[in-house]
Amino acid sequence: MLQWITTWWNKLSFAFIRLPVKFFVKSQSIPTDPIKDLNINRLAPVLYVLPYNSKIDLMVVQSLSRKYQLPDPLDGIKTNNGILPAYIYIDKGPGIFASKQQKKKSIEILRQYIMAHQQNPQLDVQMLPVSVMFSRAPDKEGRKKLSLQVLGGTRKFLKMCFSGRDCYTRFSHTVSLKNFALSIENEKIPELAHKLSRVARIHFSKQRMASVGPTLPIRQQMLKMLLNSQEISDAIQEEAKSKNISIEKARKNALSMLNEIAANFTYRALKITDYILTWAWNRLYQGLKVTHADPIRELAQNGHEIVYAPCHRSHMDYLLLSYVLYRQGLVPPHIAAGINLNFWPAGPIFRRLGAFFIRRSFRGNKLYTSVFRKYLAELFIRGYSVEYFIEGGRSRTGRLLDPKTGMLMMTIQTLLRGDPRPISIVPVYIGYEHVLEVATYAKELRGAAKQKENLWQTLKAFFKLKKLGLGYVNFGDPIPLNQFLTQNVPNWREAIEPSGTLRPNWLTPTTNLLAKGIMESINSSAAVNAMNLCSTFLLASQQNALTKQQLIEHINYALILLKSVPYSNLVTVPEQSAEQLFEHAKQMGKFVITTDQAGEIVSLTQEQAILMTYYRNNIQHLLIIPAIIARIILKQNRISKDELIEQVKLIFPLIKAELFIYYEEEQLLDYISKLLQCLDDINLINFTPERITVNYLKLTSLQLLASISKDTLQRYVITFSLLQKDPTISRANLEKESRLIAERLSVLHGINAPEFFDKGVFSTLVSTLKDLGYLDAQETGNSEKITQMSNTLKPLITNRIMQTIEEFH
Repeated sequence: MLQWITTWWNKLSFAFIRLPVKFFVKSQSIPTDPIKDLNINRLAPVLYVLPYNSKIDLMVVQSLSRKYQLPDPLDGIKTNNGILPAYIYIDKGPGIFASKQQKKKSIEILRQYIMAHQQNPQLDVQMLPVSVMFSRAPDKEGRKKLSLQVLGGTRKFLKMCFSGRDCYTRFSHTVSLKNFALSIENEKIPELAHKLSRVARIHFSKQRMASVGPTLPIRQQMLKMLLNSQEISDAIQEEAKSKNISIEKARKNALSMLNEIAANFTYRALKITDYILTWAWNRLYQGLKVTHADPIRELAQNGHEIVYAPCHRSHMDYLLLSYVLYRQGLVPPHIAAGINLNFWPAGPIFRRLGAFFIRRSFRGNKLYTSVFRKYLAELFIRGYSVEYFIEGGRSRTGRLLDPKTGMLMMTIQTLLRGDPRPISIVPVYIGYEHVLEVATYAKELRGAAKQKENLWQTLKAFFKLKKLGLGYVNFGDPIPLNQFLTQNVPNWREAIEPSGTLRPNWLTPTTNLLAKGIMESINSSAAVNAMNLCSTFLLASQQNALTKQQLIEHINYALILLKSVPYSNLVTVPEQSAEQLFEHAKQMGKFVITTDQAGEIVSLTQEQAILMTYYRNNIQHLLIIPAIIARIILKQNRISKDELIEQVKLIFPLIKAELFIYYEEEQLLDYISKLLQCLDDINLINFTPERITVNYLKLTSLQLLASISKDTLQRYVITFSLLQKDPTISRANLEKESRLIAERLSVLHGINAPEFFDKGVFSTLVSTLKDLGYLDAQETGNSEKITQMSNTLKPLITNRIMQTIEEFH
């Protein structure tokens, strides 16, 4: 009778609660697609594990279970011992009326499930931890909590009413009870049930910390504490002495610097921005794709200090990554932003969203260096995740820039302070089908002065926005800093000291190696999309024009290559067909479409061609090796696999340094073999280990693929021709003369790629030549190596281009 009354009362109370939940609550699930991302089996019975007793939370979970076609948590699970509850609460909820028996009840239910599995080995119940959070506002230092905590149900109801649209439901990986039950003896069943309950409790505690973050400081109190620290006090003393000013004046300078730098994060600003960006993305973009976020959530949950190192395409990056992380159930990071963004009203807004501002150069300013280093260390100590753009500034070409290592070196020095928290660096690839500033970038590369950011410029750009396509945020494999240092500097721990100012001899080369690894990891997480595929092949064609049929055919070849021989397992390739991708890109209005009797012709104007190089360059590293292989085969007509490999191996170190390709020699050889087989499978070549020849029925297609590499190889020929003529040419003159010839070549032969004569590209090339031994310590050329490379490169470019290069010498 009592059981019947309890069941009846539960049904009535659930029915009563379900209505306001439906009305007030709109919960977002983390991850966005838990079934796919967490590989949840919909057909297996599910035991929902919730952190504490809350019928409101259970009703939210029930609504999401229906959405994802998962078992209903109120239905129960049939076992040999009867029907057991399909949900458990690990702990009692808040409030004086909450039952203290909740822990015992959940352990008892777990014990019954374990016994049921032992009695029926066919049973396989998945434990699915689910936590519901209304608002993720962190606590603030010094603030007393005056809440209705003692009236738990009332407080929860009010939170549901006022924060129902700020609700997140976090799904975790399932755990099979069968695996535990069948490997334990009967007398240890209660012990196992206790252990499972305890592990779940710890799991939810860590999960909440990862989602909400550490306590927010009172800004001025924190700055005062930093100002009184030993490191900054010493720097103030030195500043006063070196500049012959009073200690008080130096102290005011230090405080002014801290105020200039420090963030002022508020949850309210984050929520307002979340609403605005959700509206903006829905209005301006057609979607946002995020991949590989689950390992990052695991890192945060395991207590790692996370440093996000994204590539830098646009000012939108600052907002986008924070928005994505918040939507993925993580705490938005504190962001190192350029001081140029500290203009009204953007500066105060960014500061409240976690931005801290950094000057372009620290050189010659020891006080600023000390103040900034101490502030950055304090962020790490307090447990905030940090984000900085390792390229320093936005890429004007669509390629990754050479990394700036100052912030990275400070991050390593944080470890040398003896900070016990493990630090993991997360490379992030950010990609767009439309970059807001791309037209401005093209002008700057052609010599226009860089425009200073201001409110009017920002508003003007915003109101011009339309048809921006898709955005992409791909997380790379995290790099555990402790592990990286142990692998590369086994004795690094000997350098640990409390001040953290020591600069051991290994610090600079190790930082450079880490920076290179981050850049390679970013490129290993690239996103292929409709715009960069269309741009790649239109720019490779003779007149920047192809028929619609030709363009779709070559997009299809690229999709086959990228899927059959993936550059890495983190590169994302669209699932749509080549025709669907073309139609999507066409809607963005960046092509000229003309129609004749034969059908549609897709082309680019000269101005469009210049802008499209940006999107092509986003994925150039994915197609450069197939393109070079195609070019070698075309020029040789007939070649053995071994001969082709030797030529690619010779050129590859230049490509690897310029485009941050992560392959080592063994990986490269395997990659080439698979590419050759794939090119044979799609009939672009005829391939046997002894002989590789052109399939003349597909000659045009092979030529178009080969053309992807033409600009890169032409640049190399320019530089090596200069070196061959004068091996003693200075490094500065080699860069200058190479750029001059490239600029003339672009005018005479209609090369529309702005990066073709970019200073940074040639600077990287000349540095690489020195690293590879083409130039010695005195910057004198190694004639034998230069001749060998020249003899390999020159046949790969057209006679017309080669003749023009030689005329300029």
